[in-house]
Amino acid sequence: MKSSGICYLVGAGPGDLGLVTLRAKELIEQADVLVYDALSSPELLQWTKPGCEKINAGKRAKDHVLTQEETNALIVEKSKAGKSVVRLKGGDPMIFGRGGEEAAELAAAGVPFEIVPGISSTIGGPAYAGIPVTHRDHNTQLTIFTGHEDPTKGFSSIDFAQLAKAPGTKVFVMGVGRLREITGAFIENGAAPETPIALTRWATTSSQTTIVGTLANIADIAERENFGSPAVAVIGTVVNERQKINWFEKRPLFGKRIVVTRTREQAGELSKSLRDLGADVVELPTIRIEHPEDRQSFAELVTHAHEYNWLVFTSPNGVERFFDAFFSSYPDARSLGNPRIAAIGNGTAKKIQEYRFAVDLIPDRFVAEGLIDAFKKESIENLTMLWVKAAESRDVIYDGLTALGAIVDECIAYRTVPETEDPTGAKARLAEQGADMITFTSGSTVDHFFDLGLEWPEGCVAGSIGPVTSETLRKHGVPPAFEANPHDIPGLTAAIVKYFKKKH
Repeated sequence: MKSSGICYLVGAGPGDLGLVTLRAKELIEQADVLVYDALSSPELLQWTKPGCEKINAGKRAKDHVLTQEETNALIVEKSKAGKSVVRLKGGDPMIFGRGGEEAAELAAAGVPFEIVPGISSTIGGPAYAGIPVTHRDHNTQLTIFTGHEDPTKGFSSIDFAQLAKAPGTKVFVMGVGRLREITGAFIENGAAPETPIALTRWATTSSQTTIVGTLANIADIAERENFGSPAVAVIGTVVNERQKINWFEKRPLFGKRIVVTRTREQAGELSKSLRDLGADVVELPTIRIEHPEDRQSFAELVTHAHEYNWLVFTSPNGVERFFDAFFSSYPDARSLGNPRIAAIGNGTAKKIQEYRFAVDLIPDRFVAEGLIDAFKKESIENLTMLWVKAAESRDVIYDGLTALGAIVDECIAYRTVPETEDPTGAKARLAEQGADMITFTSGSTVDHFFDLGLEWPEGCVAGSIGPVTSETLRKHGVPPAFEANPHDIPGLTAAIVKYFKKKH
């Protein structure tokens, strides 16, 4: 029997990925159909399962891919087809998001639905601008309204006379295009011209911009700054608190657009650390990891890993592939025996430790040459070694260990291939908006980036994780602005912060 469908009206929050609720993430991951607005953070699309149908309803200001009526019909149709449908809406679906209308359509059609609130830009935006919408020294009342109507059209459901007289903070959205009319209507109805007002554009994202003025002059300021939608406005003396608690816009990488080219699975660690520091991160994976061509040979080597004196790991990917294969053959970790374990760097060592194995050797320099130097301090003559590696790895480790008298078997755990999917439109965004920096974490990410044929953005620099990556960049005619030391993700993050700090 065919299961009945359901539609979830889900708030995607104001833009910062960290402000999406756990329930929203869970539903996006399970969705058969995702119907989303243009204001949703594009990274949310990466949470969907394979085969999820993604439909852009594209609502932004006057630019709609689908009309509201078409969207209503679509979510009813897909739900009635037995699908789990997520209707993803920026902010909160019930705060000027027309979620109530969509819920009514679903109810009328007899479609089961659930409403998942999200953080609205009306409160999240001011908070990220350092403006508390309520504050015991300023107000005991908060009024939220939409600026979507034009107060000069002769009639309006917005009572500006009442709004002007109301005490406390007023917050409005969707009114930047009518800012002069709205502020004028407030003043005409008795509001003091010197009343503070702040506008925050692209709130909670790294493109966030805030302007501050008064009811009398904010329209002039907005025109001078070419300040457009989407924005949230706050009217009231709480705006003055921004001078003390403006926290978001003061982070070290705020306003910097940084491209991450790691694989989609690995991008998270670097992306998160950069976002936490205020960067606008564009994830543009240039490679993806696939199984080795000879999977049988790989499996056999893993099965016999307990026979080796040393296991040598030179990437977190290799660690993950090795132990996934190992535990699919052996349910008991003790089956690995007692080989000593070497890791090329801290990132690889950390991944090994996730499987509850200790690391016996980490070089001072996190490169192949550094690993060989570390082994020179060990006695490895006639010892057997299993080197877990990528198909494309350089021969430095094999040659170096062999020269030291070791007996080395190469265990090809994976291969890197070009990433062909671009679900978030990162390539188009890079081409249109440019970037301040593109980061590279391996020679293969460099080669495959240039294979994309994208024009290098004007004023953009390259950030390199280590010497091999740097050399590959130079071969493509783009010398790196810096090279991370140590050659790992924390080292790369620190180097990025240091670089932009010097630029100021």
